[in-house]
Amino acid sequence: MADSNQPADSKRPDLEESTNVAETHASLIEGGVAQAREKRIKETGMEPVSLWVILASAIVLLVGGSVIGAGGKLLAYSPHPQGYIRADFPTGGNDGPTSGPIYDALFKRGQKLFAKCSGCHGSTGEGNAGFPPLAGSEWVQGNTERFAMIVLNGLKDPITVKGNTYNGSMPSQAPLTATELAALMTFVRNNFGNAMGDIVTPEQAAAALEIQKSRPAGQQITADELNATHDQMLEGDPIDPTTVVDFETLEPVEDPPGVK
Repeated sequence: MADSNQPADSKRPDLEESTNVAETHASLIEGGVAQAREKRIKETGMEPVSLWVILASAIVLLVGGSVIGAGGKLLAYSPHPQGYIRADFPTGGNDGPTSGPIYDALFKRGQKLFAKCSGCHGSTGEGNAGFPPLAGSEWVQGNTERFAMIVLNGLKDPITVKGNTYNGSMPSQAPLTATELAALMTFVRNNFGNAMGDIVTPEQAAAALEIQKSRPAGQQITADELNATHDQMLEGDPIDPTTVVDFETLEPVEDPPGVK
């Protein structure tokens, strides 16, 4: 065991008298830094960008900018060649017929309007659980005023359809314009196996709207009231379903295309 009573100077490391401690420490530190620098692993994407890459990018940007700046001149069509006539391009609009039978015009509009009815009555008009069918329904194929009042006011309390009783609650489909009501009723009365072969005219639908005004606003109608008060045809002159009309205005066309 070492003698703990030795002088403190005897515990220091032996150094030659010619050794410069400060220089020795400095050389060790410098060597460690150099080794660490040489052994450093460069991370991908962290390398410095080459000067040539920067110069090449600058040249591309300059050339591209000059081309874009001169684009108006490069793509100019003036002056036009002699006799040049600009061609008419298709507009992509509807190139279909603008007139035809009033039945077709109302049926197509009614088909679009029926989309909000199909959730309850089904896309085929066969009805769903709790909702009566429209296919073969006596309320659809019967008098038009009664059918119109169902559409405009909604329905509550029991109703018998094709021998089955339903006790649901149908909301009003109003507000509807006269043309929309006519189209919806025409579509349903001539679809789903219903083949009435006639149309509900906008004039007749307007009469239904006037009748509805006499009822309390927002009050659903019942089967009893329908049968007691509205079991009749709507007023208004009938129109031949083949009458040619303007599809936009539904006004008769005096000289239909192809008719002399």
